[in-house]
Amino acid sequence: MTISDWRPVALAKDVLRRPRQIWFENMPVVLFHDGRDFQALFDRCPHRFAELSKGRVMQGAIECPYHGWRFQGGGKCVAMPGHLDDLPNIRVKSFAVLEQDQVIFIAAKAPDQPPYIHAMVGQDIVVKRVESRAQSTLLDVAENILDATHTHFTHKGILRGLSAKRYRVKVEVSGGPGMVEAVYTGEDKQQGLVSTLLEGGRTKTVGRFRAPGIAELEYWGPKGINLVTSFHLRQSTPQTVDGIGWLVGPRDGGLGHLKALFFKPLFRVALGQDQRILARSAANAARDPVAAPVVGPLDFLRADIERILNGDLPQASKSPRTHYIEL
Repeated sequence: MTISDWRPVALAKDVLRRPRQIWFENMPVVLFHDGRDFQALFDRCPHRFAELSKGRVMQGAIECPYHGWRFQGGGKCVAMPGHLDDLPNIRVKSFAVLEQDQVIFIAAKAPDQPPYIHAMVGQDIVVKRVESRAQSTLLDVAENILDATHTHFTHKGILRGLSAKRYRVKVEVSGGPGMVEAVYTGEDKQQGLVSTLLEGGRTKTVGRFRAPGIAELEYWGPKGINLVTSFHLRQSTPQTVDGIGWLVGPRDGGLGHLKALFFKPLFRVALGQDQRILARSAANAARDPVAAPVVGPLDFLRADIERILNGDLPQASKSPRTHYIEL
């Protein structure tokens, strides 16, 4: 990851009416709308260190709730109530901001390219957007999203059926710079509520990790992609992973909107199940004696995700792998 990467941090609708604090690169950041554009500043007034996010927007600037100092989007102090002379040159750290697809992205410095969002951009689609927070690490959350084997237990009934039926599945793992993916073939459906309501036949499932923190799942049918989830994750504090997720499917006439009515509530149930198991696992991992997690033979992507997060090439880019498992 470079410091100039766009990172999605909030849904735009949640910042229009009042300032909001988010965490970015272990720093508190205030997001606000100045009447024309979204802005992002370090969430600390340099005067007495009050949180700017607890203030209000006045005349296009964020007003500190302590003494009323105001800061414009570029970070410059533009008002000190009671002061009659020229203002001293005082600034707050600012961030580059971009609104795209109803989501606010920020970066330490504006990148040259627009952000990647999901695999179906530009197609005739239905989109739902969600925010998530997990008490965990970026590595563990990304692997959790892309791990097929835990769904039989953590998501029984939602993603996997209640029966013990299993399929022989081929898993092909490949990669490249900043990317690793696993393609699953041989499972025609997951038998859970999501597949029953939202999918037809399935030809393959793709789980992919992209730098700096994007975990994607694509569910393919005979006619193309049936469903995409694209989660953009960031380690906002050492203990917390925040994310913005896109849930995407083809419009398919009016059927796509009907499916979306079911998908988002079901997805939130599954998301809550993951958040609980991740939080409990992280708390248990912190207890003595502290140990490294065992990497099992079905953890196809974990080592490569870790290599990507460390700035290295994934092993799968040099040595693609094929596995056969039961799902």
